[in-house]
Parts: sequence; structure tokens; C-alpha cells
Amino acid sequence: MNSVNPQPQEEEEEEEDPLLNFIDYARSALSPDTDEDPDPNEPDTARPSWNWIASRILKTCSAYSSGVTAAILLSDLSQAWHEQSRDRPMRKMPECVKQLRKKHRRRKLSNTVTIDSIYDKNFLSLNSVLEAVIVDVFVLPGTNIYMLSLGDIWSTNTIDLYLHRRYYDLINPTNGIFKKGRQIILTGCYLRPAAGGGSRCPRLLPTEYLVVLLDEDDDGDAMLLAAQFCSDTFSSVSLEAFSKNASYSLYARIEFIAPLEVHGKFGTLQRKQITLVDDDGTKLQFVLWGEQVFLTNLLSVGSMLALSNPYIASSADNIAETSAEVSLEFGSATQLFLVPFVQHKEQVCVALTPNRHQGSRLLSTIDPSQSTQVSQVSLPCDSHGSIDFSNYPFQSFVSNLRDKMTGVSLYGVVRSIIKESTEAVFLLRIEDTSGAIWTRLQFVKYWSLGRLSLGHTVYISGLTCSMKKRKGFQLNRCHNGLEAMWSESTGGASFFNLSSLPALLNSSCLHKLTKLSNLSSQTSCTQIVIIRLEMAQFHLSTRFSHAVCGHFVTLQPMGVTKCSFCNENCDDVVRTFHLKVTLADESGKILAWCTGHTAIEILQISPDEFFELPEEEQVMYPSTLHNERFKVAIINCQREGSGPGDALVLETEGTSWEITRALKCD
Repeated sequence: MNSVNPQPQEEEEEEEDPLLNFIDYARSALSPDTDEDPDPNEPDTARPSWNWIASRILKTCSAYSSGVTAAILLSDLSQAWHEQSRDRPMRKMPECVKQLRKKHRRRKLSNTVTIDSIYDKNFLSLNSVLEAVIVDVFVLPGTNIYMLSLGDIWSTNTIDLYLHRRYYDLINPTNGIFKKGRQIILTGCYLRPAAGGGSRCPRLLPTEYLVVLLDEDDDGDAMLLAAQFCSDTFSSVSLEAFSKNASYSLYARIEFIAPLEVHGKFGTLQRKQITLVDDDGTKLQFVLWGEQVFLTNLLSVGSMLALSNPYIASSADNIAETSAEVSLEFGSATQLFLVPFVQHKEQVCVALTPNRHQGSRLLSTIDPSQSTQVSQVSLPCDSHGSIDFSNYPFQSFVSNLRDKMTGVSLYGVVRSIIKESTEAVFLLRIEDTSGAIWTRLQFVKYWSLGRLSLGHTVYISGLTCSMKKRKGFQLNRCHNGLEAMWSESTGGASFFNLSSLPALLNSSCLHKLTKLSNLSSQTSCTQIVIIRLEMAQFHLSTRFSHAVCGHFVTLQPMGVTKCSFCNENCDDVVRTFHLKVTLADESGKILAWCTGHTAIEILQISPDEFFELPEEEQVMYPSTLHNERFKVAIINCQREGSGPGDALVLETEGTSWEITRALKCD
């Protein structure tokens, strides 16, 4: 390459990442040091985790494509954290709620909202979950309509619910279970706002999607379970008997909740399958249709589910993947009771190192000969021994990863990409300051991350680590035999390509301007530089790229186009640029390449418009760009060695630097 290479950095100089610096700053701003002892009864952590702050910052940057300021980010973080941390002791809490709060150990469900937040926003979405406590049961004067006054352990307010008539039999002055102090969880609620209707306060309209919580340690609940739900088993369920008006009351553990499926001619009918296992080890599918899928917001794997009067259907009709002849459905008379799985917590020991770029280390990686400050972090652990790291307070590194870890987040650089034979599965090798690991990405339909290539900096959350070996995932592609897997459909899963983030160039709090002379072969994170274009080396051509992933396609025999990234034939192609140009500033010059939107921003013309120009105008066009100034994001796209990913290396055509974003300077 004939471009002038910048001088390498001194080896002892540590590469700074402004985004990581800002995450640390934001975390300290949100959770200043305090001398107060934490409340041991608090179900959630009092300080935001590193993962939560990183994800929130990147979501905000994605929403504000024109750029953000430190004030915008801190304001958004503060408001979001205030909403999430409303589970603090309240002054006016009803006594029955106060007593329940003292023994509350259950983990908050996803989509849970507080009653206070309903009052604040005067809004409630259908998929929101209310984890409520019955404060009072009463009848509207002059009617036979039952109302429940509900509170929750995070709110000072209460709210009234019109009880759905399918639950009226649970209200009985002598032996009904809808009494003060009873916990229920509900979803699919419509809110009748305070404004209008003659009511001073908002109320919840009736919902069928309500689950009653039971406690096996409570004598009354234990007697209810023994009397009503322990006589029938899955093996006793008969479609023929049900057709003759037989009814069943069943008790089983939730083993698996399948992803959402869509059926119907126009893809409008939703379906969820929940695998239940009874005490005999027999399995049945509990199938939910349409709006009934809201009920899965209330259920969790490991919990015990009691079903009163479920509808019995043929498994063949439901296309249930089971050898059983029948499956269960949520019928017009069905009532659900739940003994929630109480997630235990495990103490994870970490050594806090003074070097932030090394981060925290799990105790198993600590050299006992070294003097270190050791701390303990309490993290949730499920029934299979997997520890949930989604609220891990520190940044996770590759060297931290172990078997049975879920909710893990990684921040690093993409070193290689492989398309598996399975249609929607890709393998990415991600490297951070502690090492590298192959991650297996499972997409719902197909690639949905936009253009991603070698050298790009990514943040990925929702990873699961396991020692299980999958077919096609060779041992030499694992970190000490460890698999890191990610599914797009998993709750909390996210993927951000920071190198191509539109807001990056306009957000001075997330980057630090550097010079070309500071770039070296060791540069890993995305660098922001103000440059001018030189025509010393300028190569411009139009090519076709795969519209789905943004990578170049090649023409095969019979006019077939094949994507170098997806490694398959494709029809949805678009014309794009392939540009190599000399970048210069007062400190040096480099040769860099770009494509897609970045090339359009630099050339100030679309590929189709350029292609339509006469040949002589195409030849002269680059001269109009000489000495134009841009603020650009630059990454080191070279990869050492050979092997998987060579198809992407060919895109660079020997150029070590890629421009991933560009913004014209006025």
C-alpha cells in the first residue's frame, strides 16, 4: 500500500474508550456513595448495573440519531432509573401490603408496572403486568358488580378493578380466597382514565387474564391444593370423558415456555405452548391462542401451575409437538392458580482490580499470591443452577465467562464472522481486552443487525454460556470448551453496532477526537478523526450488495447472485459504492475504504445517480471532492492469520482501515 502509515503508539500507552469512560461516569452519577446500609428485604439492587446503563445509553443514542449530550443521557438515565427503582419503602402503604413486603422474595416479572406509575402516566398498555395485593373487596352500591381494591409493594396508591365474572365464585364471605392480603397478578387490562366517567380516580376494566398466587407454606393454601388439585393427573385426562362433561383440576410444574408463533392465512393468529410436567413425570402442552398469550407474561419456568376446569383439546388439532393425545387450553371456565418459583441467589465473589480496563474478575481467576480486594455480589440462580448476570454490577469480560451463566453482556470487537448452514444462525468471534470467544447468534427470521463487518465494535446483551457442544460448533471455536449463545427472541437480548451508530459522530460525550498519527496496528476501538480528502489514491466503483446485510454479492453462472457474507444465493440486491480514498490531517495520511451509506455521505450522490452520469462526468467527479473535510469514524479492519471470514477480508482489498460513519464538516 502506498499510503503514508501513521506512527504506532507506544506499547505502554493504554487505549482509552470514551464510551466506557462515560458509562462509568454515568453509573457514579446515578449511584453516589452512601453510608446507609442496604435494606436486606429489598428484592432488587439499589444501584444500576453496568449492563443496564450501557444498554440504556445505546438505546437513547439509537433514538436520537442526530446526536446526544451528556445532559440528555443523564436525564434519560435518571428518569428511567427512578421509574425502575420505585420499589423503596413507602410511607402510606396499607398494613396488609406492608406485611407482605417484609417477606417478599419473589423476583419481579417482566413488563411489571406499578400502580403509582399508572397514576403518573394515566396510561396502561395491554401487555403490562400488575403484581397486586387485594386491599379490599366491595360491591358497587346499587349493583351486583364486585370490585377489588388493589395495592402493590412498590406504591403508595391503590387502584380499583372491576372483577371479571368468571372469578365471582372466588368471592365467598366464608371460604372464598379473594380476601384482604391475597396476591394476584393480572395483565390484558384496559384503563378507564380519571378524566370522564364521573370517577375521580382511574379504574381497571375487567380482565380474564388473572392468576391467583398461592403459598404452599400457608396452611389454607396447602389445604386448597391438596383438596382440589391433587386427585387428577395428566394420565387420567381423557378427551372422551371431557366430551361427557368430566372436569379436571390439575397441578404441574412449568418446564418450558415456547417462543411466540403466528398462524393463520394472514399471520394474525398468535399461539403459545407451555410444557407442563406433573408429579408422575407426564407432560402435557398448555396452549394459548390470540390474546390469551398475554397470560405468559404472568408465568415463569419452575413455578407450579394449578388449572381448574381447563378445556381439553386434541393435540393433533393444535399441532402440539407431543406424544400425548390431548392438550390443555384456557377455556371459558378455566381458572389459574400459581405457586411462584422463588429464585434463589448465589454469592459470586469478585476481585476489584484498580485497572478499569481489566474490570472485575471472578474469584476463580484470581491469583492467590496477589493481594486483591475481594467483594461479594448476590445474583439470582434458577432451579438448574444457572446464574443470571443481567444485573451484574460490573462490566463482564471474556475471561469472566463460565458454564451456566445467563443474561451476560459483552463489549468488544468483531474478529471473524461465519454463516452456519442453518438459515438464521451466525457465529461471531468477539474480542475484548481479556481474550476472544465465539458467539452463536440465533435470529427469529434472518439477519436483522444491518451491515456488520470485521473490526466493528459491538455491544451484545442476553448471552447464555454453556459447556454443551452443538453439532457444527467445533471445540476449537470455543473459549475453553465454552459456548456463548444469543437468541434474538430472548427477553433482554440486544445487539448494537457502535461503529455504525448514527449518533456517535455528533455526541462529543461519547467520543474523543484523535489524530491519524495516533492510529496503529494495535488500535481496536472505533476512532473519531476530522480529515480532508486527498486524490493521491482514489478508487471508486459501483457494485451490488445484499439489501439484508449490506455486504457485496458476486455474480454466479446463470445470472445468480451470491452474498459473500450470508454465503447463499439472494435476489434482493441494491447498487452500492466501493470507495478507497486517502484521508489526511496535519499529522499524517492513511488509505481507507467504505461502502453503503458512509460512501454516499462522502460522495454526496447516490449510487444510482452516479451510475446514470456520463462516463466522462464519472471520471471527473472525484476532483470535486478534493480537500473536502469530514468527521469520520474509523476502525481497524485487518485480521491476523487466515481462516473463517476470508470472504469479508476480500472486501477490504488489502486496506487496513474502514470508514464506518462520515459527516461533512461545514
